[in-house]
Parts: sequence; structure tokens; C-alpha cells
Amino acid sequence: MLGRAVDDISTGSDSEYSNSWISWFLSSKGNEYFCEVEEDYILDRFNLTGLNNEVSNYAQALDLITDNLDDDIQDELRGALDVQARLLYGLIHARWIVTARGLAKMLDKFKRVDFGRCPRVLCQSQPLLPVGLSDTPYEKSVKLYCGRCEDVYSPKSSRHGSIDGAYFGTSFPHLLFLVYPSLLPPKSGPVDPTPTSRGIENDSSRKSRRVKEEPEISESIGETASTTSVALKAERYRPRIYGFQLNETAKLQRWQEAVRDRQIVRLEALEDLS
Repeated sequence: MLGRAVDDISTGSDSEYSNSWISWFLSSKGNEYFCEVEEDYILDRFNLTGLNNEVSNYAQALDLITDNLDDDIQDELRGALDVQARLLYGLIHARWIVTARGLAKMLDKFKRVDFGRCPRVLCQSQPLLPVGLSDTPYEKSVKLYCGRCEDVYSPKSSRHGSIDGAYFGTSFPHLLFLVYPSLLPPKSGPVDPTPTSRGIENDSSRKSRRVKEEPEISESIGETASTTSVALKAERYRPRIYGFQLNETAKLQRWQEAVRDRQIVRLEALEDLS
């Protein structure tokens, strides 16, 4: 699915390549989640270790990203290279945003609410962060992580929903909160205002969306299965950094799951009586 989505993206005309490839890529619609990877990071081959095994025509795709591709490359080959260059830039991007300079750039986007706000009413419009559910390309699309409810959501835009989650990785949002602990939102109470009002929804739009969403949730639970079976099937997102669960979060989740298990036992007993 993600592979087809990447192939469907237009490659652009020659005039669009008059500026640098990276600036053209970042200005393209649907790429608003990405930040600019500094050129010196890309040119350091140590940072790209192993990516030659992930990308076809790796050397030429790298030349395209760094604007060193020969002008006499045929148009057909250039179109195929553009797809590979997008893949390569995305994988480089996932490594870049967990560095100190990369985190600082993504922090600016977070403060501008470039990734949107949490749709959960009780999170009070908490800004979101992009996260991947897999570090392997073409497996999972990007999701948006809320540091308040610690859950993930799908992007509203189909353009953003087709972005590969591997381009952001599974560790980025949790590492950002560790490096900048003051950004970690409280679990209750008002959210601190951000420096800009961009992305803020007005009360009427939130209310209208809430009216649309709530009946769908109640109808789906009532039609498909009992409350107990729904609770048993519910998946839970587990924040991880480089594959390891966060210590405090892991302890909290174990306690929460123990409470949930006790509630499920009570629900099963009540359903047996009825």
C-alpha cells in the first residue's frame, strides 16, 4: 500500500528542480511533516551507513538529493530516481531528527503545531508529534502521538496519511520529551498555550466534530460485540526508545492493565448474570 502511494506521487517538471532538491521536496504538498536535513549531515557517509542496502540506485539517488546528478540523465531514469530519492531522504530524515540539531528543528515545528492537535476532547487540543509504528519502510504509515493521553492517531489529510512511518521512526516523540522534559504535558488540567495560534480549532468546530464522532463509537460497540470482548481486543500503544519501553511509563501501564483486567473480570461476571 505504501509502495503504491510513493509511486503515485508526481515527480515534477524540470523547472521545479531549479532550486535545490531538498527545498523543492519540503515545499511539495503533503511533506509538511518533514524538516530540513542539513547538507553536512547528508554528506557525512557515516550517517548513511547501511542505507545503500535499503535504496535501489543509492549513489544516483544521493546525487539527486545533494544536487550533484548529471544533467544528461534521461527523463525516464530521473523519474525513477526521484522515487528512490524520496525513500532515501525519508530514511535519512528518521536518523536526523533524533540528533540534537534535528530535535531542535522538530521542536520548532511542534511549537508551531505543524502536526495538528489531539482529537480527544479531554486532551484540550494538545499538540501532536509524528511517530512510526515500524522502522522498516513500506510497513506502517505515519501516526500522530499525543503526549497527554499517550495514544496515537491517524492524520486527517490523506496526503499525510500516505507518508511512511519509517521516515520518522519509533523513538522520535519520546526522545524529544526526554530531551525537553518541560514539554511533557500534564495528564489533567489546561494545556500550556503555544507561541502561535495556528492550528487551533474554535469551540464550534470542536463541538461539531465531537457530535459526529461520539455516535459512531457507541454504535460500533453495540453492533459488533459485547463490552468485554471489545475491551479484550483493544490494542494499546507502548512508547519505546530504540525498542525499549520507558521505565516510568512501563510501570504505569502495568498498573493500568492490572486495573483493566480486574474490570474485565467484573464485566464478564455481570454479563453471565444477565
